[in-house]
Amino acid sequence: MPLHFVDAGARSAQVGDEVVLRGSEAHHAAVVRRVRVGEEVTVGDGAGVWLTGSVSATAPHEVVIAVTGRAEHPRPRPRLVLVQALAKGDRDELAAQAATELGVDEIVPWQAARSVSRWEGPKAEKGRARWENIVRDAAKQAHRPWLPTVSAVARTADIAARAEGALVIVLEPSAAEPLTALAPHLGGADEVLLVVGPEGGVAPEEIERLTAAGARVARLGPEVLRTSTAGPAALAVVAVALGRW
Repeated sequence: MPLHFVDAGARSAQVGDEVVLRGSEAHHAAVVRRVRVGEEVTVGDGAGVWLTGSVSATAPHEVVIAVTGRAEHPRPRPRLVLVQALAKGDRDELAAQAATELGVDEIVPWQAARSVSRWEGPKAEKGRARWENIVRDAAKQAHRPWLPTVSAVARTADIAARAEGALVIVLEPSAAEPLTALAPHLGGADEVLLVVGPEGGVAPEEIERLTAAGARVARLGPEVLRTSTAGPAALAVVAVALGRW
């Protein structure tokens, strides 16, 4: 498959125009991926525009692409949102990366009660920026027309507030209802939020707060999954239920 890059210049480009990659994107194209003149690539704006073209000039700090095709992809509905609890090590980052490859539209870092990692003060913005970079790279690797957004770190009250007008599903291994049983409700929602707890799971008081706001509690399979695995696994189930896969 052609290499894929993301650049804001794709938004207004038409067939016959040129898109010029600069900065880190040009460095990635020319130095890391070593594109050559004549090589076919794709370029998107991260908001649905999709260009095809061929490289007409390349340098370490500037890569020129001649546009030969253009398409616009509407954002899929419903929006799929992963509410990922902050976790130890890089497990939350692994979840964000895999979720992006699997089609998530938004990732919400969640400061859960049992999260060992704490995003406070300057660390909160630094952490969000790191997740944004991970998501951007994963979206390019997966050739996605839309870049997922990474929201500011949220508390349980913030998640509960989104339950109005959305289908919020808390993933809990001990839940009586399987996620597959909620398949008939997925298509009618504007957005579906999949809530994943940290290593210690979602605290009982958090489940109570969320279900009081209208959230559903559901399990995946008989296995207890890591926090890095549960969200991507649930997204795969939802993608099949929605007919995207």
